[in-house]
Amino acid sequence: MSTLVEDNPAKHRFEILIDDALAGFTAYLARGEVLVFTHTEVDRSFQGKGVGSTLMRGTLDQLRERGTKVVPQCPFMAAFIDKHPEYADLVADLP
Repeated sequence: MSTLVEDNPAKHRFEILIDDALAGFTAYLARGEVLVFTHTEVDRSFQGKGVGSTLMRGTLDQLRERGTKVVPQCPFMAAFIDKHPEYADLVADLP
């Protein structure tokens, strides 16, 4: 099973593809150098399999590499960061 997390700037979201099928996404709004994450969704057929966590890790790791901060308005992302304090340094205040 192949897994890929990638930014889709045209749709303003990071997507997770599993075996080339869209399994979920986390949507954002760009506010300068900060991304405000508003919604995360995982396809029902992939729920309960760790896809959401893999999407969060992939998204946040890529943003760390870019030097981009996040505002986790999405409850799923906010809860993920609360449970994984190694990502807390990426959180910014809303600009």
